[in-house]
Amino acid sequence: MIRIFTLLLLTGLFFASCTKEVEVDIPGYQEQIVIDGRIETGQPPFVLLSTSKEVYAPTDVNAFLNGFISGATVTVSDGTNTVVLDEVCSGNLPPGTEEIAAQILGIPAEDLQNYNICAYVGLDPAIWGQVGKTYTLTVEHDGQSYTGETTLLQPTPLVNTFWEPDGKLTNHGYSWATLADPAGQYDAYFWEANIIGNAAGDTTETGFVPTYNPVFDDEFFDGLEFEFAYENPHSGGQEYPDSTRFLYAQGDTVVIKLSKLDRVVFEYYEKKHVQLQTAGNPFATPTNIPTNLSNGALGVWAGFSPYLDTLICEP
Repeated sequence: MIRIFTLLLLTGLFFASCTKEVEVDIPGYQEQIVIDGRIETGQPPFVLLSTSKEVYAPTDVNAFLNGFISGATVTVSDGTNTVVLDEVCSGNLPPGTEEIAAQILGIPAEDLQNYNICAYVGLDPAIWGQVGKTYTLTVEHDGQSYTGETTLLQPTPLVNTFWEPDGKLTNHGYSWATLADPAGQYDAYFWEANIIGNAAGDTTETGFVPTYNPVFDDEFFDGLEFEFAYENPHSGGQEYPDSTRFLYAQGDTVVIKLSKLDRVVFEYYEKKHVQLQTAGNPFATPTNIPTNLSNGALGVWAGFSPYLDTLICEP
């Protein structure tokens, strides 16, 4: 017994003597510019500038508001026209840009006036989004210049849309769509839904909200035609019964928005949504979100080419 104990003790001492102390040199935090830019067919370019935050930085409203950048020079060019964007604040955004600002900020459109957030908007219609054009964004701030490029691609129309009751339910169900993906080319999509009315005839206008997994490409269905269901992103809260959560009610009027994205913009949003869905999970794979911006800027300059359709949820 003594010999066994001695052997175990010597083995432990051997492995302990082989242990090497490892020192990890963690680089210090460096603030970076964050560019959230978007241009959509028929809409003005819209750009928000802010600074990145350290992991342990305060997350209160004041810290959020103090992170936005004012006084930069922001230009957008389509190869023919080059326009300097106007800096406007959330209390007086141009009509039609409220939903864009709300989606980028994650703030309900009706609450924007409660915050003093300034953005850069192209008020000149000469630079508003047109299918087939490539738009170059340039941001000049604090002696640095940052650029990005995005293209508004030809949108892909849906073949049809329809609604069906779910299981044993008679008045709630998923909405469905049929997509015929163009063959022999890369296609990526972004899916949003806006409920503008219900069975009682009320006008709701909830605004466009992405579904749970709104970003997808045709890696596995290039050139195919298929049907797919999509949930109601407006009814996912705990205030909705489990039996009807994420479902559309019979009589809802839904505006569907299927936007075409270029490859880099797809990769940005796909990785961003993966990170949002796994935030706080210690076993999730770390995600580096790609960008199409130069000079170390974070964020994206994104072009959206939407196809719009309206569905009345009736069998």
